[in-house]
Amino acid sequence: MNCQAASDWRTERTDLILSTGLVSVTFRKLSPAEIVSLAAQAGLDAIEWGGDIHVPPGDLDLARQVRDLTASAGLQVASYGSYHRVGYDADFRLVLDTADALGAPSIRIWAGRQGSSESDDANRLRIAEETRRMANSARERGIGLSFEFHDGTLADTRASALSLIQSIDSDNVSLYWQPQIAAAPKENLKTLTAFFPWLSNIHVFHYDEQRRQQPLEEGEQAWRSYVDAVRGTGKPRFILLEFVKDGEIGQFQRDAAALNRLVRLGRADEIVR
Repeated sequence: MNCQAASDWRTERTDLILSTGLVSVTFRKLSPAEIVSLAAQAGLDAIEWGGDIHVPPGDLDLARQVRDLTASAGLQVASYGSYHRVGYDADFRLVLDTADALGAPSIRIWAGRQGSSESDDANRLRIAEETRRMANSARERGIGLSFEFHDGTLADTRASALSLIQSIDSDNVSLYWQPQIAAAPKENLKTLTAFFPWLSNIHVFHYDEQRRQQPLEEGEQAWRSYVDAVRGTGKPRFILLEFVKDGEIGQFQRDAAALNRLVRLGRADEIVR
């Protein structure tokens, strides 16, 4: 797809509430300029910039450069994908300053370093209290916080993630969602809908029953139901490709085309099984 075609695609989609994008850590070996070019050529709307390689915390000049590079290609900064572990990492001010310089509306954070089954009440309380303090600081900059839904954290299951977000009780803290690889689509859909009151962005990928990453189009039936459900909430959100089979650029281009189809199509005709 050439740049003009990508621009036309985004113009056609201005009436849609959902925006598509790429998580930059999908291609850690590429430069920010190369990632911007890939996303624009694929007709995506936005990029979530990772804090481990592309926009490290504290490098404010680089963050501003990446912000301008993104905007010049007609793309949005979806979020700052930090690797800040609440309750364990002490440099949140650097993360916040960097997100601000990047122009990110939200920061992806991690709910500690322990899974919910390993964490005691004291650890939960500590993480909740620290998150509230972080959220207050971020609110002053007009930036939200959003927990990664991931193993090895307090946001590793539906029940634990909901318990955590409710205990924090802040309108500036939300939840990412991504399908759990071992769960059936119907169960993943239940988790997604349970997250709706606190849902921020969505990470998109598809794995088979052997936990091997596959082309997104092979999971299109399940993803159609997920996207339909999110669209039905009527709230703007970013739906972001995260990793592709074998890390291949050609596969990314095909996955991006599949994601754009999902966002453009209406409700699914088939029921998730």
